Amino acid sequence: MTYHLLHLGCQMNQSDAERVRAVIEDLGYSPTDNEEEADLLGIVACSVRQKAIDRVYSRIHTWNSWKNDRTLLTFVTGCILPADRDKFLTLFDLLFDITELPRLPDFIRQYGVVTPAAAGSVIPPESLEDPAKGYWWIAPRYSSTFEAYVPIQNGCDKYCTFCAVPYTRGREVSRPSRDILGEVRRLVERGYKTITLLGQNVNSYGQDRPGEEPRFAELLREVGELGLRSGKRFWVYFTSPHPRDMTDEVLQVIASYPSLAKQIHLPLQSGDDKVLLRMNRTYEVDQYRRTVHAIRTILPQATLFTDIIVGFSGETEEQFENTRSAMREFAYNMAYVAQYSPRPGAASFRWPDDVPHEEKSRRLHALNEELSTGALARNTALIGTTCRVLVEGPDRKPGYLAGRTEGRIPLRFASMDAALVGTFVDVRILSAAPLSLQGEIVPISDAAPSRPSAVRTV
Repeated sequence: MTYHLLHLGCQMNQSDAERVRAVIEDLGYSPTDNEEEADLLGIVACSVRQKAIDRVYSRIHTWNSWKNDRTLLTFVTGCILPADRDKFLTLFDLLFDITELPRLPDFIRQYGVVTPAAAGSVIPPESLEDPAKGYWWIAPRYSSTFEAYVPIQNGCDKYCTFCAVPYTRGREVSRPSRDILGEVRRLVERGYKTITLLGQNVNSYGQDRPGEEPRFAELLREVGELGLRSGKRFWVYFTSPHPRDMTDEVLQVIASYPSLAKQIHLPLQSGDDKVLLRMNRTYEVDQYRRTVHAIRTILPQATLFTDIIVGFSGETEEQFENTRSAMREFAYNMAYVAQYSPRPGAASFRWPDDVPHEEKSRRLHALNEELSTGALARNTALIGTTCRVLVEGPDRKPGYLAGRTEGRIPLRFASMDAALVGTFVDVRILSAAPLSLQGEIVPISDAAPSRPSAVRTV
């Protein structure tokens, strides 16, 4: 018996999909890339963006058409708004919250499907005790042998007016720190090179369980100490923090441990205070500015990424120009700019979507131009320097491998040595583009004494 699983949306959904795969494979199913031959077809869905939801409807209509010729079972889980949930109930055989994942084997058996492992279940009893936390007990089937995502919380309490997450994932629930640290420890022991701590608002970790769990800064400190004890080289990232909850203590902890990567993703969303107020972001640009100043002071080598929405309900040209000025001022290395799209369930869905699509596109293009200009200058300044790179795989350009720096800047270098994939190498920067770098591996004889040799892979 085979299965095909499609995951859509953010890194949290990817992490959830890894746990879904674990449950399905423990039932005896084997994965297949060919969905036309699969006996079980599933989607980890995302209601946060309309394009992702459109893909769900497209797939399920195709899958249901196949039922005329053969027997198959379909399911959907993930971030699903109530309006989409009501429609999915009539389209999919099974629909369940991701927190109900430990019960998936029972759902499948109750549907009358006999699986190769139908007689038993590997789901630990502890996972069924608390539905809000249970699915974290499931050991994931990681998608990579050197990069991993580790969820540290689920849900969000911020209720930004443009966002559907509080309505798809519920209120914030922190995962027990002992489980987080245990998963990180196992990954390090297995030789993983990058680990990303995931949550909708990671730096509010522990606030829902005061006295029971550490705050985010202390959790990071424990991860950093784990890195020191391991003696291994790896990078730990986190996403996404909320600017209101970002503290100097978090930045100081990052500065204290080599395993805590010097890269900060700090969503701005808008550079105008009135727009931020309508978005319910609970901070002003000046507070965000102080946080960026702290990052530049405490972590001067850190790269800075952000998220921005253009064309939010009521956004004027002047307010957009304030965002353009903010992008120029904060000197981002990368910005994920999106056109505002109303989502059913979010508060702003009731408000007029009054910025024309053509104007949204113009504003998006203008911000991307600002990003490219500033990022090119910052990348050009790196030419001639040497940096450590995690090799991720073949580049699109033949004869090259691709990877990322500690600051998550994409980089390629000439090599066809597949053995380098999943290892660290030192690369001398030869040229720069707005959002990427190109270089060459540093020969052993040229490697700086204080740095590990590039060709000695780690």
